[in-house]
Amino acid sequence: MQYDSISHFLRTGQEHLAKGPVALIFAEDDVEINTTLRHHLDLGFSKVVLFSPAAFNIAPELAEKCPRVTLESPRGEPMFDAVNAINDAAIGVWLYYCFNSEYLLYPFCESRTVGEMLTFHTEERRDAMLTYVIDLYATDLETNPNAVSLDSALMDRTGYYALARNDPDNHNHPKERQLNFYGGLRWRFEEHIPADKRKIDRISIFRAKEGLKLRPDFTFSDEEYNTYASPWHNNLTAAVCSFRTAKALKFNPGSTFQIQQFKWHNSVGFDWHSRQLLDLGLMEPGQWF
Repeated sequence: MQYDSISHFLRTGQEHLAKGPVALIFAEDDVEINTTLRHHLDLGFSKVVLFSPAAFNIAPELAEKCPRVTLESPRGEPMFDAVNAINDAAIGVWLYYCFNSEYLLYPFCESRTVGEMLTFHTEERRDAMLTYVIDLYATDLETNPNAVSLDSALMDRTGYYALARNDPDNHNHPKERQLNFYGGLRWRFEEHIPADKRKIDRISIFRAKEGLKLRPDFTFSDEEYNTYASPWHNNLTAAVCSFRTAKALKFNPGSTFQIQQFKWHNSVGFDWHSRQLLDLGLMEPGQWF
């Protein structure tokens, strides 16, 4: 199940998009690709599709389960173009996208599949789900210089906040049921992060729709997709637990020598369990019990 390009995949691999939810994994580097694929397979995605440079290797058993699409630069514009192309080819199907070394957790994910969650979300008349990108980082950067360690991962237990999302097309009035969320490493090391990259909210889970476009700030062209709740009550939210920012801060020449460690007094060990994120207010169960 190897495809030379996205166009090749869309021409000959349509069966992989016939039933959702489908996970789209974009490998920016070769760090923890296998664990990312296994994690999302275990959540119950119907298909987990890997987009990566041809040079990256994955475990043989995963190569049999996960369709692979060659994408030599799986970040920035090519990544957004890929998501939008998949959207156009899979109308009505629930899609999820993330990068390697990112792991989706949602309320009760230990006992309920992602399909069960999205069935409920669909019954709530929702076509998208807000996710918070929660930064993970290794305890010891000397032992783990790329800042990635699944066994000793830390996260921030505080420091998260939201600001109104103003609408430039409506005299900068706040948009209804939309907020910009901040926190984690992008907040603590904001001097190394461009201002337009500091948000931690991402609409990672959505139902494909004709004409829908994912924008460079991880929001969609349909403004209702960008809302955190419906008009009548709160809805489910989820978390994408991610080593991506930590890796970037350590790989970037402008920041790597300025950061000796990410651990601080508000660091806490990451439990890899949805209850921890629920207790910290980093995801919302809505009406789902």
